[in-house]
Amino acid sequence: MLRKTFAAVAVASAILAGLAAGPVCAANLVKDGSFEKPTVASGQLMRFSTGQSIGPWLVVGDNGNVDVFGPGFTYGGCSFVAKKGQQLLDLTGASDSATGVQQTVKTKSGTTYELSLFVGSIDSSCIDGTTSTVNVFVDGAQIASFVYDAKKKGTTSTWKKFSTQFQATQDSTTIAFINGDPPADTYNGIDDVVVEPAQQ
Repeated sequence: MLRKTFAAVAVASAILAGLAAGPVCAANLVKDGSFEKPTVASGQLMRFSTGQSIGPWLVVGDNGNVDVFGPGFTYGGCSFVAKKGQQLLDLTGASDSATGVQQTVKTKSGTTYELSLFVGSIDSSCIDGTTSTVNVFVDGAQIASFVYDAKKKGTTSTWKKFSTQFQATQDSTTIAFINGDPPADTYNGIDDVVVEPAQQ
């Protein structure tokens, strides 16, 4: 009886060891991809101008600004809810210019990476414009333009996931997201930015 018990334990241990050695989800190379730092008070926003830092992010592009919305932020009767975490980034800020954010991540030359993020928009009278356009740059070159048309009317912001791939050419890569909305559009949200090795 004891031998059978020990044998069963040995088999179970082998199975668990095999599971532990199995595939592991790749870690996100982006730091604070959901814009949680610095902490913004509930119902408030924090504005950052070109050249300023938002945690690990740097505000870049045309002379202008971007906003980080805290939890429960509302404007004109509409609610802006983060896709991940408590906070989100609005690329339009108060300047509505071609301004955005960038971050340099560690990469391996020759490796292909997948970049994904959620783009937020809202179709309501509380803001001007219903389409959000995010222009994506890698090491200064534009590689994609993500356009989300929030056709569903409502008073709460909605999200759509976009993704693209790029091949790293060096051991560090700078990614940037720039507001592509026209000056009359007053909301262009991004959240949950992820960069990880592409699956083969």
